[in-house]
Amino acid sequence: MFGRWQEGLADVGWNALYWNHHDQPRIVSRWGDDGEFRERSAKLLGTVLHLHRGTPYVYQGEELGMTNYPFDSIDDFRDIEARNHYAQATAVEGIDPGNVIAGMRPMSRDNTRTPMQWDASEHAGFTTGTPWIPVNPNHTHINAEAAIADPDSVFHHYRRLIELRHSEPAVAHGDFTMLLPDHERIYAFTRRLDDIELLVLANFSGEEAIADIDPAWLAAELVLGNLPDAPTLTLRPWEARVSRRRA
Repeated sequence: MFGRWQEGLADVGWNALYWNHHDQPRIVSRWGDDGEFRERSAKLLGTVLHLHRGTPYVYQGEELGMTNYPFDSIDDFRDIEARNHYAQATAVEGIDPGNVIAGMRPMSRDNTRTPMQWDASEHAGFTTGTPWIPVNPNHTHINAEAAIADPDSVFHHYRRLIELRHSEPAVAHGDFTMLLPDHERIYAFTRRLDDIELLVLANFSGEEAIADIDPAWLAAELVLGNLPDAPTLTLRPWEARVSRRRA
């Protein structure tokens, strides 16, 4: 999707870059791994977004790696379309309520409408009253206060991405070239401006994947990554790297 946008708008427009908005589920739950690799995959998703040409948008909580809500019953939902669908499916069509909830849970737009998770207190520090929609119970460990205190958090990775967009002109203004367009796991591209070239590699899977690219990139400077080193062209699960060289 992003690659097609980059090519289609290259000479005629400036793209709006986004993963999330109020009508979509949480991106780390939808296309990342909100379990074992929640933080790593959230950083990967942020890296891929911010290294494209265009203006990136960060939806509230995306910079913390906030996840989908664990909806247990129809009472947890507020979206009127979801509630109407549940009533139709259970009362009219006779579908098991548990199966209906299971089908609604991963893609409900209520996932991105839960309160911002500021801290570990009741209602996540969002309000001293009762919020319109429940707070995700994982706010006790996924919250802004904890993320700010952890220098390796998703939040600080987003800060480094934003800093890179300001400090490296190739990120904002460089040409875009897609690499490995048919790879099932790796999303790869370069950005180039004048004699500076950036390589972005991202393994969208929970298994290792080999990037069949020019091995000369191994000698390039590792500018940013979601793991501390990048020794080979084998990407670890949910690994993302940004490398830079002078062409």
